[in-house]
Amino acid sequence: MKAKKIKVLVLYNEAHPEFYHKPIEPVPEPDFKPYFEVDNFTPMEEYEIIVKKLKRVGFDAYSLNLKDDIFSLLDLVKQNPPDVIFNFAEIFKEQPRLEMNLVGLYELIGIPYTGASAITLANCQSKFLTKKLLNYHGIKTAKFQLFDKIPDEFNLETKFPVIVKPAYEDASVGIENESIVYNTKALTKRLEFVFSQFNQPALIEEFIEGREFNVSVTGDLKPKVLPISEIDFSRMPDHLHNIVSYQAKWDPHHESYHKTIPICPAEISKGLEEKLKHTAIAAFKIMGTRDYARVDMRVTSDEEVYVLEVNPNPDLTEGAGFMRSAQASGLSYSRALKRIVMLAYERGKRTK
Repeated sequence: MKAKKIKVLVLYNEAHPEFYHKPIEPVPEPDFKPYFEVDNFTPMEEYEIIVKKLKRVGFDAYSLNLKDDIFSLLDLVKQNPPDVIFNFAEIFKEQPRLEMNLVGLYELIGIPYTGASAITLANCQSKFLTKKLLNYHGIKTAKFQLFDKIPDEFNLETKFPVIVKPAYEDASVGIENESIVYNTKALTKRLEFVFSQFNQPALIEEFIEGREFNVSVTGDLKPKVLPISEIDFSRMPDHLHNIVSYQAKWDPHHESYHKTIPICPAEISKGLEEKLKHTAIAAFKIMGTRDYARVDMRVTSDEEVYVLEVNPNPDLTEGAGFMRSAQASGLSYSRALKRIVMLAYERGKRTK
């Protein structure tokens, strides 16, 4: 008797897919030499590629765009219930902080889902809380302070330069070249920017000069580190700071996108490799991440390791951070997706 295929729902939330369109006019040539080719896939097309890849490795895969409508999911669950939800929903009603609520709904209706739990998403979204938890367990992060208003007088616990970030955003949202400041005047200006643009507190951190590494971790009960990736800043021009800004991550027409070059596997000593792996696994467990995550770190010239971010459910675009490391480990894109689904599926069977 033929085994029943596992049904996988690729679930995402793009409330206004009509806003995405491919350019009709040719894009002007940049005044710098691009390092990466720019693809023109919309998010919806990216998710359909994932559906096709999952079908290729034996799943009965299909997709749903919530479009900010919870009832569309509830209706689908009644009509064609999945065995696993591959969770790509990161925002609801334009509020990233509702990401955890969506996951809570999956838990209420009893369907296993990929990636982090609701409590983990909530904790990791707060940069302040993440740093507190990591520090408590002996994991170093940059010195930091939280501001919800401009003080009459700055009593900084950090030294300049500092980097200013929105306290509750992820994916480098709000982190730009101007986020690094060298004096209180510039700090005031950047704090005002965060308050007005993001309507939330701002975190300031001492800026750690050094090498930057992305350490991807996969697994649930027994997590393992994939080949480590380093961001090569050697081609970054003088007018841009050596950081992975929002533009460096997401804007293929920005110079920094082409000057923050990943090297995977990173060329590092065995000692540093072990230190990064140990830190990544510890951070993965402390924050309660599972299935797949990426821990971003800075390493000083004397090889002190500082965690910048713990990223649950990082980008799974083919060739991007986590998948780059998966490929370097010998996993194809389809097989890496399959591994993530099976981790969630097996977890669901254990908890029934």
